[in-house]
Amino acid sequence: MVSLLTACGGTTSSIKEESSEEKHIHFLYNFSTNSLDPHIDSSYVPLRAGITETLVRLDEENLTVEPWLAESWEGDDGINWTIHLREDVTFHNGREMDADAVKASLERAITESIAMKNALKIGEIKAEGYTLEIKTTEPFPEFISELVNPNVSIIDVTEEDILNKPIGTGPFVLETFMPGSRLELKRYDQYWDGASNLDSVTFSFNEDANARSLALKSGQVDIVYRPEVESLETLKEIEGIHVESTATFRVHQMTMNMQRESLRDVNVRRAVDALIDRQEIVDSILLGNGEAAVGPFLPSLPFAPTYEWRESGAELAVEHLKKAGYTLENGKMQKDGEALTLTLLTYPARADLPLIAQVFQSDAKQIGIDVNIKQIDTPEEYMASNRDWDLATYSNLTAPRGDAGYYLNATYHPNGALNFSGAEEPTLTAIIDELNQTVDQEKRAVLAEQAADYVYENVINSFVLHPSTIVALNEKKVKNWVTTRSEYYMITNQLDVN
Repeated sequence: MVSLLTACGGTTSSIKEESSEEKHIHFLYNFSTNSLDPHIDSSYVPLRAGITETLVRLDEENLTVEPWLAESWEGDDGINWTIHLREDVTFHNGREMDADAVKASLERAITESIAMKNALKIGEIKAEGYTLEIKTTEPFPEFISELVNPNVSIIDVTEEDILNKPIGTGPFVLETFMPGSRLELKRYDQYWDGASNLDSVTFSFNEDANARSLALKSGQVDIVYRPEVESLETLKEIEGIHVESTATFRVHQMTMNMQRESLRDVNVRRAVDALIDRQEIVDSILLGNGEAAVGPFLPSLPFAPTYEWRESGAELAVEHLKKAGYTLENGKMQKDGEALTLTLLTYPARADLPLIAQVFQSDAKQIGIDVNIKQIDTPEEYMASNRDWDLATYSNLTAPRGDAGYYLNATYHPNGALNFSGAEEPTLTAIIDELNQTVDQEKRAVLAEQAADYVYENVINSFVLHPSTIVALNEKKVKNWVTTRSEYYMITNQLDVN
Protein backbone atom coordinates (compact mmCIF):
# COMPACT_ATOMS: atom_id res chain seq x y z
CA MET A 1 0.00 0.00 0.00
CA VAL A 2 2.83 2.40 0.90
CA SER A 3 4.63 1.73 -2.38
CA LEU A 4 1.37 2.25 -4.22
CA LEU A 5 0.87 5.66 -2.64
CA THR A 6 4.43 6.80 -3.16
CA ALA A 7 4.23 5.84 -6.81
CA CYS A 8 1.42 8.23 -7.71
CA GLY A 9 3.51 10.79 -9.51
CA GLY A 10 0.98 11.85 -12.09
CA THR A 11 -0.98 15.05 -11.65
CA THR A 12 -4.54 15.38 -12.80
CA SER A 13 -6.23 18.59 -13.83
CA SER A 14 -9.42 17.72 -12.00
CA ILE A 15 -10.79 15.13 -9.61
CA LYS A 16 -13.40 12.90 -11.19
CA GLU A 17 -16.58 11.95 -9.45
CA GLU A 18 -16.92 8.26 -8.67
CA SER A 19 -19.98 6.33 -9.61
CA SER A 20 -20.22 3.17 -7.58
CA GLU A 21 -23.01 1.40 -5.80
CA GLU A 22 -20.89 1.00 -2.69
CA LYS A 23 -20.40 4.15 -0.67
CA HIS A 24 -16.74 4.11 0.27
CA ILE A 25 -14.21 6.71 1.44
CA HIS A 26 -10.44 6.35 1.53
CA PHE A 27 -8.79 8.47 4.24
CA LEU A 28 -4.99 8.91 4.32
CA TYR A 29 -3.39 9.79 7.66
CA ASN A 30 0.12 11.03 8.41
CA PHE A 31 1.02 8.69 11.30
CA SER A 32 1.30 4.93 10.98
CA THR A 33 0.69 2.49 13.81
CA ASN A 34 1.51 -1.15 14.46
CA SER A 35 -0.97 -1.49 17.32
CA LEU A 36 -4.67 -0.82 17.73
CA ASP A 37 -4.78 -1.33 21.50
CA PRO A 38 -6.69 1.85 22.41
CA HIS A 39 -5.54 1.81 26.03
CA ILE A 40 -1.83 2.13 25.34
CA ASP A 41 -1.29 3.30 21.77
CA SER A 42 -0.48 7.00 21.34
CA SER A 43 -1.74 7.08 17.73
CA TYR A 44 -5.40 7.13 18.86
CA VAL A 45 -6.30 5.44 15.57
CA PRO A 46 -9.14 3.28 16.99
CA LEU A 47 -11.04 6.42 18.04
CA ARG A 48 -10.04 8.45 14.99
CA ALA A 49 -11.18 5.63 12.71
CA GLY A 50 -14.61 5.38 14.34
CA ILE A 51 -14.02 1.99 15.99
CA THR A 52 -14.07 3.12 19.61
CA GLU A 53 -15.67 5.87 21.67
CA THR A 54 -15.17 7.39 25.10
CA LEU A 55 -17.67 8.05 27.87
CA VAL A 56 -17.57 11.80 27.19
CA ARG A 57 -16.30 13.95 24.35
CA LEU A 58 -15.19 17.54 23.83
CA ASP A 59 -17.63 20.19 22.68
CA GLU A 60 -15.06 22.15 20.70
CA GLU A 61 -17.16 25.26 20.24
CA ASN A 62 -17.80 25.84 23.94
CA LEU A 63 -14.68 24.08 25.33
CA THR A 64 -16.86 21.94 27.56
CA VAL A 65 -17.31 18.20 28.03
CA GLU A 66 -20.49 16.67 26.65
CA PRO A 67 -22.09 13.20 26.99
CA TRP A 68 -21.15 10.40 24.60
CA LEU A 69 -21.38 6.83 25.89
CA ALA A 70 -22.25 8.32 29.26
CA GLU A 71 -25.61 10.08 29.49
CA SER A 72 -24.93 12.14 32.61
CA TRP A 73 -22.79 12.30 35.76
CA GLU A 74 -22.58 13.78 39.25
CA GLY A 75 -19.62 14.40 41.53
CA ASP A 76 -20.02 17.52 43.62
CA ASP A 77 -17.28 16.69 46.13
CA GLY A 78 -14.70 15.92 43.42
CA ILE A 79 -14.05 12.43 44.84
CA ASN A 80 -17.24 10.37 44.57
CA TRP A 81 -18.54 10.20 41.01
CA THR A 82 -21.72 8.66 39.65
CA ILE A 83 -21.83 8.04 35.90
CA HIS A 84 -25.06 7.05 34.16
CA LEU A 85 -24.50 5.13 30.91
CA ARG A 86 -26.60 5.02 27.78
CA GLU A 87 -28.78 1.92 27.75
CA ASP A 88 -28.94 1.43 23.97
CA VAL A 89 -25.29 0.70 23.18
CA THR A 90 -23.82 -2.58 21.99
CA PHE A 91 -20.30 -3.60 21.11
CA HIS A 92 -19.53 -4.70 17.58
CA ASN A 93 -19.82 -8.35 18.65
CA GLY A 94 -23.40 -7.72 19.82
CA ARG A 95 -22.58 -7.73 23.53
CA GLU A 96 -24.40 -5.13 25.60
CA MET A 97 -22.38 -2.20 26.94
CA ASP A 98 -23.45 -2.18 30.58
CA ALA A 99 -21.71 -0.91 33.70
CA ASP A 100 -19.81 -4.17 34.24
CA ALA A 101 -18.35 -3.99 30.72
CA VAL A 102 -17.34 -0.35 31.16
CA LYS A 103 -15.83 -1.07 34.58
CA ALA A 104 -13.71 -3.85 33.06
CA SER A 105 -12.56 -1.55 30.26
CA LEU A 106 -11.58 1.28 32.62
CA GLU A 107 -9.75 -1.13 34.92
CA ARG A 108 -7.80 -2.52 31.99
CA ALA A 109 -6.86 1.01 30.86
CA ILE A 110 -5.36 1.95 34.23
CA THR A 111 -3.67 -1.44 34.54
CA GLU A 112 -2.08 -1.37 31.09
CA SER A 113 -1.09 2.31 31.15
CA ILE A 114 0.71 3.97 34.06
CA ALA A 115 -0.03 7.28 32.35
CA MET A 116 -3.78 6.62 32.56
CA LYS A 117 -3.46 5.44 36.14
CA ASN A 118 -1.77 8.72 37.06
CA ALA A 119 -4.17 10.81 34.99
CA LEU A 120 -7.46 9.33 36.23
CA LYS A 121 -6.53 8.80 39.90
CA ILE A 122 -9.17 6.06 40.20
CA GLY A 123 -9.25 4.31 43.57
CA GLU A 124 -12.38 2.18 43.28
CA ILE A 125 -15.08 1.37 40.70
CA LYS A 126 -18.47 -0.19 41.44
CA ALA A 127 -20.88 -1.24 38.71
CA GLU A 128 -24.60 -1.92 38.81
CA GLY A 129 -26.88 -2.07 35.79
CA TYR A 130 -26.03 1.02 33.78
CA THR A 131 -24.53 3.02 36.65
CA LEU A 132 -20.90 3.39 37.67
CA GLU A 133 -19.77 4.58 41.09
CA ILE A 134 -16.15 5.77 40.93
CA LYS A 135 -14.07 7.04 43.83
CA THR A 136 -10.85 8.92 43.08
CA THR A 137 -7.80 8.71 45.33
CA GLU A 138 -7.94 12.46 45.99
CA PRO A 139 -10.20 15.44 45.22
CA PHE A 140 -10.05 15.74 41.43
CA PRO A 141 -12.72 18.08 39.99
CA GLU A 142 -11.53 17.58 36.41
CA PHE A 143 -11.92 13.79 36.54
CA ILE A 144 -14.75 13.74 33.98
CA SER A 145 -12.76 15.80 31.46
CA GLU A 146 -9.94 13.23 31.62
CA LEU A 147 -12.39 10.65 30.28
CA VAL A 148 -12.18 12.45 26.92
CA ASN A 149 -8.76 10.85 26.46
CA PRO A 150 -8.79 8.27 23.62
CA ASN A 151 -6.70 5.98 25.85
CA VAL A 152 -9.81 5.37 27.97
CA SER A 153 -11.93 4.29 25.01
CA ILE A 154 -14.49 1.69 26.00
CA ILE A 155 -13.89 -1.76 24.51
CA ASP A 156 -15.00 -5.32 25.18
CA VAL A 157 -12.02 -6.64 27.14
CA THR A 158 -13.25 -10.25 26.91
CA GLU A 159 -12.07 -10.35 23.30
CA GLU A 160 -8.70 -12.02 22.77
CA ASP A 161 -6.83 -9.94 20.16
CA ILE A 162 -7.15 -6.36 21.39
CA LEU A 163 -3.81 -5.45 19.81
CA ASN A 164 -5.04 -6.17 16.26
CA LYS A 165 -8.83 -6.16 16.52
CA PRO A 166 -10.35 -4.11 19.35
CA ILE A 167 -14.10 -4.44 19.67
CA GLY A 168 -15.61 -1.02 20.33
CA THR A 169 -18.95 0.74 20.09
CA GLY A 170 -18.30 3.18 17.23
CA PRO A 171 -20.00 3.53 13.84
CA PHE A 172 -17.44 1.31 12.05
CA VAL A 173 -16.31 -2.26 12.61
CA LEU A 174 -12.71 -3.25 11.92
CA GLU A 175 -12.53 -5.94 9.24
CA THR A 176 -8.79 -6.13 8.55
CA PHE A 177 -5.68 -4.42 9.91
CA MET A 178 -2.34 -4.35 8.13
CA PRO A 179 0.11 -2.90 10.70
CA GLY A 180 1.87 0.20 9.42
CA SER A 181 -0.27 0.22 6.27
CA ARG A 182 -4.07 0.41 6.61
CA LEU A 183 -7.36 -0.56 8.22
CA GLU A 184 -10.42 -1.74 6.34
CA LEU A 185 -13.68 -0.79 8.06
CA LYS A 186 -17.32 -1.55 7.44
CA ARG A 187 -20.49 0.11 8.70
CA TYR A 188 -21.90 -1.10 12.03
CA ASP A 189 -25.62 -1.36 11.31
CA GLN A 190 -26.63 -1.41 15.00
CA TYR A 191 -24.73 1.75 15.89
CA TRP A 192 -26.55 3.51 18.73
CA ASP A 193 -26.36 7.00 17.23
CA GLY A 194 -27.63 6.01 13.77
CA ALA A 195 -25.87 3.87 11.20
CA SER A 196 -23.57 5.62 8.73
CA ASN A 197 -24.61 6.10 5.12
CA LEU A 198 -21.18 4.81 4.12
CA ASP A 199 -20.74 1.11 3.48
CA SER A 200 -17.02 1.07 4.17
CA VAL A 201 -13.93 3.14 4.92
CA THR A 202 -10.24 2.59 4.23
CA PHE A 203 -8.03 4.30 6.82
CA SER A 204 -4.46 4.17 5.54
CA PHE A 205 -1.11 5.61 6.60
CA ASN A 206 1.79 7.30 4.87
CA GLU A 207 4.34 9.41 6.74
CA ASP A 208 5.66 10.99 3.53
CA ALA A 209 3.83 14.30 3.05
CA ASN A 210 4.66 14.48 -0.65
CA ALA A 211 3.29 10.97 -1.18
CA ARG A 212 0.07 11.95 0.59
CA SER A 213 -0.40 14.92 -1.73
CA LEU A 214 0.29 12.81 -4.81
CA ALA A 215 -2.21 10.17 -3.67
CA LEU A 216 -4.97 12.78 -3.62
CA LYS A 217 -3.93 14.32 -6.94
CA SER A 218 -4.06 10.93 -8.63
CA GLY A 219 -7.46 10.11 -7.15
CA GLN A 220 -6.25 7.12 -5.11
CA VAL A 221 -7.56 8.62 -1.89
CA ASP A 222 -10.43 10.95 -1.01
CA ILE A 223 -9.19 12.78 2.10
CA VAL A 224 -5.59 13.59 3.03
CA TYR A 225 -4.57 14.69 6.50
CA ARG A 226 -1.69 17.18 6.43
CA PRO A 227 -0.65 17.16 2.76
CA GLU A 228 2.73 18.62 1.88
CA VAL A 229 2.64 22.39 2.52
CA GLU A 230 4.58 23.14 -0.67
CA SER A 231 1.87 21.36 -2.68
CA LEU A 232 -1.05 23.39 -1.38
CA GLU A 233 -1.19 25.95 -4.16
CA THR A 234 -1.06 23.19 -6.77
CA LEU A 235 -3.81 21.28 -4.98
CA LYS A 236 -6.02 24.37 -4.81
CA GLU A 237 -5.75 24.79 -8.57
CA ILE A 238 -7.13 21.31 -9.26
CA GLU A 239 -10.85 21.33 -9.91
CA GLY A 240 -12.70 19.34 -7.27
CA ILE A 241 -10.03 19.54 -4.55
CA HIS A 242 -10.81 21.56 -1.46
CA VAL A 243 -8.02 22.58 0.95
CA GLU A 244 -8.80 23.84 4.43
CA SER A 245 -6.58 25.14 7.22
CA THR A 246 -7.94 24.96 10.79
CA ALA A 247 -6.42 26.33 14.00
CA THR A 248 -6.12 23.51 16.54
CA PHE A 249 -5.03 23.00 20.14
CA ARG A 250 -1.48 22.11 19.14
CA VAL A 251 1.97 23.57 19.66
CA HIS A 252 5.30 22.72 18.08
CA GLN A 253 7.85 23.04 20.84
CA MET A 254 11.55 22.64 21.50
CA THR A 255 11.65 20.15 24.36
CA MET A 256 14.63 20.65 26.69
CA ASN A 257 16.24 17.67 28.44
CA MET A 258 16.88 19.30 31.80
CA GLN A 259 18.78 16.25 32.98
CA ARG A 260 21.65 17.17 30.64
CA GLU A 261 24.44 19.12 32.29
CA SER A 262 24.47 22.12 29.95
CA LEU A 263 20.69 22.57 29.96
CA ARG A 264 20.45 22.64 33.74
CA ASP A 265 21.61 26.24 33.41
CA VAL A 266 18.62 28.46 32.65
CA ASN A 267 20.88 30.82 30.70
CA VAL A 268 21.70 28.05 28.21
CA ARG A 269 18.00 27.33 27.85
CA ARG A 270 17.38 31.03 27.28
CA ALA A 271 20.06 31.02 24.59
CA VAL A 272 18.36 28.10 22.84
CA ASP A 273 15.05 29.96 23.02
CA ALA A 274 16.61 33.14 21.61
CA LEU A 275 17.94 31.24 18.58
CA ILE A 276 14.43 30.29 17.43
CA ASP A 277 13.18 32.67 14.74
CA ARG A 278 9.51 31.87 15.14
CA GLN A 279 7.91 34.14 12.58
CA GLU A 280 10.47 33.20 9.93
CA ILE A 281 9.68 29.52 10.55
CA VAL A 282 5.93 30.15 10.24
CA ASP A 283 6.43 32.07 7.01
CA SER A 284 9.06 29.90 5.33
CA ILE A 285 8.21 26.38 6.50
CA LEU A 286 4.45 26.53 7.10
CA LEU A 287 3.89 29.19 4.43
CA GLY A 288 1.78 31.12 6.90
CA ASN A 289 -0.40 28.19 8.00
CA GLY A 290 0.23 28.76 11.68
CA GLU A 291 0.90 31.29 14.38
CA ALA A 292 4.17 32.09 16.19
CA ALA A 293 4.01 30.79 19.77
CA VAL A 294 5.09 32.39 23.00
CA GLY A 295 3.57 29.85 25.38
CA PRO A 296 1.89 26.46 25.02
CA PHE A 297 -1.69 27.73 24.64
CA LEU A 298 -3.28 29.57 21.75
CA PRO A 299 -3.76 33.21 22.82
CA SER A 300 -7.51 32.90 22.11
CA LEU A 301 -7.98 30.31 24.90
CA PRO A 302 -9.38 31.71 28.17
CA PHE A 303 -6.55 30.28 30.31
CA ALA A 304 -3.69 31.54 28.10
CA PRO A 305 -1.53 34.20 29.78
CA THR A 306 -0.79 37.46 28.03
CA TYR A 307 2.97 37.55 27.47
CA GLU A 308 5.27 40.33 26.50
CA TRP A 309 6.97 39.20 23.30
CA ARG A 310 10.41 37.86 24.20
CA GLU A 311 13.35 39.26 22.24
CA SER A 312 15.33 36.83 20.13
CA GLY A 313 18.36 36.69 17.88
CA ALA A 314 21.95 35.50 17.77
CA GLU A 315 23.35 38.44 19.73
CA LEU A 316 20.94 37.86 22.60
CA ALA A 317 21.75 34.12 22.57
CA VAL A 318 25.46 34.93 22.91
CA GLU A 319 24.72 37.24 25.86
CA HIS A 320 22.84 34.46 27.66
CA LEU A 321 25.70 32.03 27.00
CA LYS A 322 28.21 34.52 28.44
CA LYS A 323 26.16 34.54 31.66
CA ALA A 324 26.46 30.76 31.68
CA GLY A 325 30.26 31.02 31.42
CA TYR A 326 30.67 30.33 27.69
CA THR A 327 32.96 32.21 25.33
CA LEU A 328 33.42 32.05 21.57
CA GLU A 329 36.96 30.84 20.83
CA ASN A 330 38.27 29.75 17.44
CA GLY A 331 34.72 29.71 16.11
CA LYS A 332 33.46 27.38 18.87
CA MET A 333 31.24 28.24 21.81
CA GLN A 334 32.99 26.65 24.77
CA LYS A 335 33.30 26.54 28.52
CA ASP A 336 36.31 25.28 30.45
CA GLY A 337 37.83 24.17 27.15
CA GLU A 338 34.82 22.02 26.19
CA ALA A 339 32.76 22.91 23.13
CA LEU A 340 28.98 23.20 23.45
CA THR A 341 27.53 20.44 21.28
CA LEU A 342 23.83 19.56 21.29
CA THR A 343 21.97 16.47 20.07
CA LEU A 344 18.59 17.40 18.59
CA LEU A 345 15.91 14.76 18.04
CA THR A 346 13.27 15.05 15.33
CA TYR A 347 10.88 12.74 13.50
CA PRO A 348 9.50 12.64 9.94
CA ALA A 349 5.80 12.00 10.54
CA ARG A 350 5.32 15.75 10.98
CA ALA A 351 7.14 17.06 7.94
CA ASP A 352 7.74 20.54 9.34
CA LEU A 353 9.62 19.34 12.45
CA PRO A 354 12.79 18.14 10.64
CA LEU A 355 12.81 21.45 8.76
CA ILE A 356 12.58 23.38 12.04
CA ALA A 357 15.49 21.28 13.33
CA GLN A 358 17.58 22.15 10.27
CA VAL A 359 16.88 25.89 10.63
CA PHE A 360 17.89 25.73 14.31
CA GLN A 361 21.04 23.78 13.45
CA SER A 362 22.04 26.42 10.91
CA ASP A 363 21.36 29.34 13.27
CA ALA A 364 23.23 27.68 16.14
CA LYS A 365 26.25 27.11 13.92
CA GLN A 366 26.50 30.88 13.36
CA ILE A 367 27.43 31.34 17.01
CA GLY A 368 29.72 28.31 17.28
CA ILE A 369 27.31 25.64 18.52
CA ASP A 370 27.37 22.27 16.77
CA VAL A 371 23.93 20.67 16.65
CA ASN A 372 23.76 17.00 15.68
CA ILE A 373 20.31 16.09 14.34
CA LYS A 374 19.13 12.57 15.10
CA GLN A 375 16.00 11.33 13.36
CA ILE A 376 13.81 8.89 15.27
CA ASP A 377 10.54 7.14 14.46
CA THR A 378 8.49 7.16 17.66
CA PRO A 379 9.37 10.21 19.77
CA GLU A 380 7.38 9.27 22.86
CA GLU A 381 9.03 5.86 23.16
CA TYR A 382 12.53 7.15 22.44
CA MET A 383 12.45 10.17 24.75
CA ALA A 384 10.95 8.16 27.60
CA SER A 385 13.57 5.40 27.31
CA ASN A 386 16.71 7.35 26.39
CA ARG A 387 18.42 10.39 27.89
CA ASP A 388 21.22 10.70 25.31
CA TRP A 389 19.75 13.85 23.76
CA ASP A 390 19.58 17.54 24.61
CA LEU A 391 16.73 18.97 22.54
CA ALA A 392 13.79 17.61 20.57
CA THR A 393 11.37 19.16 18.13
CA TYR A 394 8.07 17.81 19.38
CA SER A 395 4.41 18.49 18.67
CA ASN A 396 1.86 18.34 21.43
CA LEU A 397 -1.87 18.86 21.87
CA THR A 398 -2.11 21.35 24.73
CA ALA A 399 -5.86 21.68 25.31
CA PRO A 400 -7.63 18.63 23.84
CA ARG A 401 -9.97 18.55 26.86
CA GLY A 402 -10.74 22.26 26.53
CA ASP A 403 -8.77 22.87 29.71
CA ALA A 404 -5.14 23.57 30.65
CA GLY A 405 -4.94 20.72 33.16
CA TYR A 406 -4.17 17.96 30.66
CA TYR A 407 -1.06 19.56 29.18
CA LEU A 408 0.31 20.89 32.48
CA ASN A 409 -0.09 17.53 34.23
CA ALA A 410 1.23 15.45 31.35
CA THR A 411 4.20 17.67 30.50
CA TYR A 412 5.41 19.24 33.76
CA HIS A 413 4.22 17.15 36.68
CA PRO A 414 6.88 14.65 37.84
CA ASN A 415 4.39 11.83 37.16
CA GLY A 416 3.37 13.19 33.76
CA ALA A 417 3.32 10.79 30.83
CA LEU A 418 4.84 13.43 28.52
CA ASN A 419 7.36 14.91 30.96
CA PHE A 420 10.26 14.21 28.60
CA SER A 421 12.22 17.21 29.87
CA GLY A 422 12.50 15.46 33.23
CA ALA A 423 11.25 18.59 34.97
CA GLU A 424 10.89 18.36 38.74
CA GLU A 425 10.11 21.88 39.86
CA PRO A 426 8.51 21.94 43.35
CA THR A 427 6.94 25.37 42.81
CA LEU A 428 5.41 24.33 39.50
CA THR A 429 4.26 20.95 40.86
CA ALA A 430 2.50 22.71 43.74
CA ILE A 431 0.61 24.98 41.32
CA ILE A 432 -0.48 21.98 39.22
CA ASP A 433 -1.55 20.03 42.32
CA GLU A 434 -3.67 22.98 43.43
CA LEU A 435 -5.14 23.26 39.93
CA ASN A 436 -6.13 19.59 40.07
CA GLN A 437 -8.20 20.22 43.21
CA THR A 438 -9.81 23.51 42.14
CA VAL A 439 -13.36 23.53 40.78
CA ASP A 440 -14.03 27.22 40.12
CA GLN A 441 -13.22 27.97 36.48
CA GLU A 442 -11.93 31.50 37.14
CA LYS A 443 -9.57 30.21 39.83
CA ARG A 444 -8.47 27.40 37.53
CA ALA A 445 -7.66 29.96 34.81
CA VAL A 446 -5.53 31.95 37.27
CA LEU A 447 -3.61 28.83 38.34
CA ALA A 448 -3.13 27.74 34.73
CA GLU A 449 -1.70 31.15 33.92
CA GLN A 450 0.65 30.90 36.92
CA ALA A 451 1.89 27.51 35.75
CA ALA A 452 2.35 28.67 32.15
CA ASP A 453 4.18 31.79 33.40
CA TYR A 454 6.54 29.62 35.46
CA VAL A 455 7.33 27.48 32.40
CA TYR A 456 7.89 30.63 30.36
CA GLU A 457 10.13 32.39 32.88
CA ASN A 458 12.24 29.31 33.53
CA VAL A 459 12.29 28.17 29.88
CA ILE A 460 11.51 24.57 30.78
CA ASN A 461 10.55 24.17 27.13
CA SER A 462 10.51 26.62 24.24
CA PHE A 463 7.43 27.12 22.11
CA VAL A 464 7.88 27.61 18.40
CA LEU A 465 4.47 27.87 16.73
CA HIS A 466 0.84 26.81 16.72
CA PRO A 467 0.37 24.94 13.42
CA SER A 468 -2.92 24.86 11.61
CA THR A 469 -4.21 21.44 10.64
CA ILE A 470 -4.40 21.23 6.87
CA VAL A 471 -6.77 18.79 5.19
CA ALA A 472 -7.30 18.35 1.46
CA LEU A 473 -10.22 16.39 0.03
CA ASN A 474 -12.18 15.53 -3.07
CA GLU A 475 -15.17 17.81 -2.50
CA LYS A 476 -17.05 16.32 -5.44
CA LYS A 477 -17.23 13.08 -3.51
CA VAL A 478 -16.75 13.74 0.22
CA LYS A 479 -19.62 15.13 2.25
CA ASN A 480 -19.78 16.24 5.91
CA TRP A 481 -16.05 16.09 6.69
CA VAL A 482 -15.18 18.20 9.78
CA THR A 483 -11.62 19.07 10.82
CA THR A 484 -11.73 19.11 14.61
CA ARG A 485 -9.49 21.30 16.75
CA SER A 486 -8.79 18.42 19.15
CA GLU A 487 -7.77 16.16 16.22
CA TYR A 488 -9.65 13.30 17.90
CA TYR A 489 -12.83 12.89 15.87
CA MET A 490 -12.31 12.02 12.20
CA ILE A 491 -14.30 9.08 10.81
CA THR A 492 -17.84 9.62 12.12
CA ASN A 493 -21.32 8.38 11.27
CA GLN A 494 -22.00 11.77 9.65
CA LEU A 495 -19.32 11.34 7.00
CA ASP A 496 -20.91 10.66 3.63
CA VAL A 497 -20.45 10.83 -0.15
CA ASN A 498 -22.26 13.05 -2.64
